[in-house]
Amino acid sequence: MSEYLSKIKSPADVKRLGYVELERLAEEIRERLILGVAKTGGHIGPNLGVVELTIAMHYVFDTPQDSFVFDVSHQSYVHKLLTGRESRFETIRQPAGLNGFMLRTESEHDSFGAGHAGTALSAALGMAVARDMSGGSEHVVALAGDAAFTNGISFEALNNIAAQTKRMIIILNDNEWSIDKNVGAIAEYFHKIATNSTYVNLHDRAVELLEKFGGKAARHIAHKAEEAAKGIVGRGMIFEEFGLNYYGPVDGHNLPMLIETLKFLKKQNKPVVLHALTQKGRGFAPAIEAQKKFHGLGPYHPETGETKPTGQKTYSEIFAESLTKLANANDKVVAITAAMPNGTALDLFRPHHPNRYFDVGIAEEHAVLFAAGMATKGYRPFCAIYSTFLQRAFDQVVHDVALQNLPVVFCMDRGGLSGDDGPTHHGVFDISYLRGVPNLIHMDPKDEDELQDMMFTALQHDGPSAIRYPRGTGPGTAVKAQPVAFEIGKAELIQDGSDVAIFSLGNMLPEAQRLARMLEAEGQSVAIINARFAKPVDHAWIRTLGFRCAAIITMEDHVRAGGFGSAVLESLSDEGIEVPVIRIGWPDDFIEHGKVESLREKYGLTAEAALERVRPMLKRKPVAV
Repeated sequence: MSEYLSKIKSPADVKRLGYVELERLAEEIRERLILGVAKTGGHIGPNLGVVELTIAMHYVFDTPQDSFVFDVSHQSYVHKLLTGRESRFETIRQPAGLNGFMLRTESEHDSFGAGHAGTALSAALGMAVARDMSGGSEHVVALAGDAAFTNGISFEALNNIAAQTKRMIIILNDNEWSIDKNVGAIAEYFHKIATNSTYVNLHDRAVELLEKFGGKAARHIAHKAEEAAKGIVGRGMIFEEFGLNYYGPVDGHNLPMLIETLKFLKKQNKPVVLHALTQKGRGFAPAIEAQKKFHGLGPYHPETGETKPTGQKTYSEIFAESLTKLANANDKVVAITAAMPNGTALDLFRPHHPNRYFDVGIAEEHAVLFAAGMATKGYRPFCAIYSTFLQRAFDQVVHDVALQNLPVVFCMDRGGLSGDDGPTHHGVFDISYLRGVPNLIHMDPKDEDELQDMMFTALQHDGPSAIRYPRGTGPGTAVKAQPVAFEIGKAELIQDGSDVAIFSLGNMLPEAQRLARMLEAEGQSVAIINARFAKPVDHAWIRTLGFRCAAIITMEDHVRAGGFGSAVLESLSDEGIEVPVIRIGWPDDFIEHGKVESLREKYGLTAEAALERVRPMLKRKPVAV
């Protein structure tokens, strides 16, 4: 049993500890993180890097009166441990357990929920302005990683902070990583500051001063840091030009320095930025040696960091291998990612075609516009962005790609439920938000081989395309040597039938086949259609089976509202065909985190649930004995 962590029931308990005890608390938290996340999986690297930062924040400030806004909030595990959730930490990312991100409904200490990058500064500014208007005195602290500053929203917020509030604290958590190594001018800018010899000398002097004079040294340290920063980057100091006072960088693992500096910044009547240098994965050698892997992963061995092999290739890996194959044959094929080379598996493409691989940082809007620009010059961009993150670039998809009918291919990883990551990461809205966009076709493969064929189809198509595919592995279908192109909007007949028609989209085919066997056991003749296209749907098969069958069932790993099933209903309505339609998909709600199989059972995305709904519409037939 831990000596200090187990006694932390609220942030008030943190404030009772001395510096030596806080250091021991930090060690215990790291141990708890490593052992706990080894069982559940999760974002272990980012959380190991913010242990001291989070302790210092809770030591100096008072939540929930003061508000902490974590950018992305995947680094909020330490915050959860210090705010009364230590006894439930083993449930993180588990069904009915703690969420892996900040969640307002989970705790009063979670002031703002998040799961996407770049949101912290704008949200914190909104809170600060609301406080000012209400005459409050509480503090608002935004903790944002350096990768978040590659996101346009962060700069939109920076443009407004100094003009709209006099008190706000931004902590720049600089570890040089998002999931992969940070890229671009902003990353180079922060690196230039962090590696300057002036700062190294200043840091050593700061430690000495704090040991001798404690809090009295903080003001001196801060001003010297500010002067040094201006000396490095001159009048173009980015935060200063935005009207914010910049302090740092400081050692993000030096608890006394962090605490004394935050106490000083707490008294400032001007928006400030504290630049803290941290080490992602600190205290766990495997996480330091394999930064990308330990950003977020499944269960692992708590000593070696080893994970169990999946046994087969994921959809992401099949995508990357297929794209490499297409690029080998066509020198106009390019790959674009928004800081997700590992998550989308484009790090497998990069070694083969380094000059045709582009990581634009956490900037989905820019990624899509960048792709559009390349497409105007004859290139064929494949833009690999998670379904949940492409939401951020909807305007660019509509206004800059589809309106101009440019041949950009949106490869939407994590299409469907994303399991343990929860509602911020479930990719269950992309059919709805893309289906109404003219010129764009939308595909969803039943297996790995169809994914390759759909990519080839998109390459041949003279206009924008979207392909959604699930997280993790598929059925294990072998991918043929040469892909084939599908006829646009043409579905695949898996089996014919006359009583019930099941239109399955994407990874729901195995469940559709299971449902068909159940219906056949009750004497029904069942047709199964692999839809392939969410847009355009196969109107011919819908019309044929709509006239022929007593009921139609649609199955999709997507919300029902505006999804594939809605498209089938619209097609039937246009034809004037009146036939009962059972739509199997996710309800009009945000689905919690949990195991995909359990959530499907809970929300009725199963053959059993579909059978119960369709039975009343069918004539009973004698079953052959």
